[in-house]
Amino acid sequence: MDSQGGPYLNTRALCSPLGAARLCQLAMGCAVIAMVTHSAGYSGSHGVFCMAAWCFCFAMTVVVFFLDATRLYSCLPISWDNLTVTCAAFATLMYVTASVVYPLFFVRSECPYAGCEVRNFRIAVTVCSILGALAYGAEVALCRARPGQAVVGYMATVSGLLKVVQGFVACIVFGAVANGSEFSRHGATIFCVAVYAFCFALTALVVVMTVCGRTKAVRCLPFDRFVVVCTLLQVLLYLSASVVWPVFCFDAKYGSPWRPSSCPQGRCPWDSKLVVAVFSFVNFGLYVADLVYSQRIRFVSSHTSRA
Repeated sequence: MDSQGGPYLNTRALCSPLGAARLCQLAMGCAVIAMVTHSAGYSGSHGVFCMAAWCFCFAMTVVVFFLDATRLYSCLPISWDNLTVTCAAFATLMYVTASVVYPLFFVRSECPYAGCEVRNFRIAVTVCSILGALAYGAEVALCRARPGQAVVGYMATVSGLLKVVQGFVACIVFGAVANGSEFSRHGATIFCVAVYAFCFALTALVVVMTVCGRTKAVRCLPFDRFVVVCTLLQVLLYLSASVVWPVFCFDAKYGSPWRPSSCPQGRCPWDSKLVVAVFSFVNFGLYVADLVYSQRIRFVSSHTSRA
């Protein structure tokens, strides 16, 4: 027992819907990693990504669960509620991506040369990965701010969760840009990449400030107004990039409107350019939605939102 007569462990972290969701995350993560290493297997960049995503999310959940159960998070100079919902939202996106990529590249209806056991294990990995994604999504749903509530944890709001999605989509854009997109051929496409990097940095700054509890004020601006100003700037920049990139990549004067027939599968610059164009519009839509929701937030600053 502690000095105040309470239990050493945080029973809320163990015996609550949130605790059950995290235990389910740990169980599914452990099952996925065990089956992949035992028999299901993985190879190539897609397999490495899936395995890295599962291992990272499992390790992150172990740390979060341990700190919450022992109340050691109170020793850290962070906003614990903001950190946990950010981690859960990010893990949800990682698990959803892995749950799509792994079966797409590794699961076949017919049995491979190694026999049906490998195929069955890969199907089981996919099922457990989907259940893990649902468990992380359940944590986000349990922590999400409800309409009409005073907002202490910004990352639990729709606007805060959109920040996580925006950062994740930006990482997809960066991956496509790095995968032979030939963006350096035109100054306009270099400008677009600079826009993607600047907007990602702004988003990361808002998330880091929130998680670290530095939300009282930014110079002369309250934090919620600072977020709106940043989001408006990102909307304008992404609007320009979403128009400029397709023009300089798919217009006949600068590129090809159709995929070249001689382009190799998996290493085709045209494919990378298309991915960048599509996800530029996706992120533009996310920033517009973020701007709309940001108008309705009344943020209550707090260094630590849970004792």
